[in-house]
Amino acid sequence: MPSKSKKTKSSGRFGARYGKKAKSKLVNVEEKQRKRQKCPFCEREGAKRLSKGIWQCQKKSCGKKFASGAYNLK
Repeated sequence: MPSKSKKTKSSGRFGARYGKKAKSKLVNVEEKQRKRQKCPFCEREGAKRLSKGIWQCQKKSCGKKFASGAYNLK
């Protein structure tokens, strides 16, 4: 599998297919979903995506698992 470059980021896995605009939109969504986000219960940066729509706060004091948006918390 070809390695991703700095310029293409995570969309480098698609090579020359699908066009620049579609790949750049995908990169934006994937960067948001992989970033730790603000937990709605403890109000701190610590919620991490486990799977589609399932999130869990990684802070020891909170640790709640909850459902929200598929790609980022709403």
